[in-house]
Amino acid sequence: MNTQETSRHWMSRISPKGGGSVRSLYGAAARLDRFGFGMLRLGLVVVLCWIGGLKAANYEAEGIIPFVANSPLMSFFYHHSAPEYAAENPAGGLNIANREWNESNGTYDLSYGLGCVIVSLGLLIAFHPLFPQVAAVGSFLATLMALVTLSFLITTPEAWVSGPGVHGFPFLALPGLLVVKDSIMLGAAILTMSDSARQFLARSR
Repeated sequence: MNTQETSRHWMSRISPKGGGSVRSLYGAAARLDRFGFGMLRLGLVVVLCWIGGLKAANYEAEGIIPFVANSPLMSFFYHHSAPEYAAENPAGGLNIANREWNESNGTYDLSYGLGCVIVSLGLLIAFHPLFPQVAAVGSFLATLMALVTLSFLITTPEAWVSGPGVHGFPFLALPGLLVVKDSIMLGAAILTMSDSARQFLARSR
């Protein structure tokens, strides 16, 4: 069998009109769409509830200060304006002066409230099997949350590397790397919203 015949042989195995084990593998993969949606929704619920729950921890509340303080959409929640935010405490560290500043800034109050909202979104999405219309609302709100989070890439100076020879786009610093991952959450929220809305419409016929 020459090279051209070999190429045609393998193309026939992976083309829609061909047969063979490769086509069977593609068929098996195509049947995983509902399982994939279930895992996507479960992952969204777990991440939202986990991250929301962590907002009750002081280190997490202090970690979001640069994002909130520099955001025109959220900075009004704080009592001190950017860049008047104190140095972050290391996880588990204790700095009395810094804690007093954060208490006067409303850092912890905002984080606790934000955590409750995020956990609530996860729980709303978890209602999909029983009340898909409720889950669709939860996914819609998660979409808005992801868009707000992604806007931090524009408003937060700490999201980008700033140094000689390496500055700004596309060089993301650690805070920016954490934020850009919300593009995945945005896609997941849109897909689960669409799926929940479709199931609600199908049940209400």
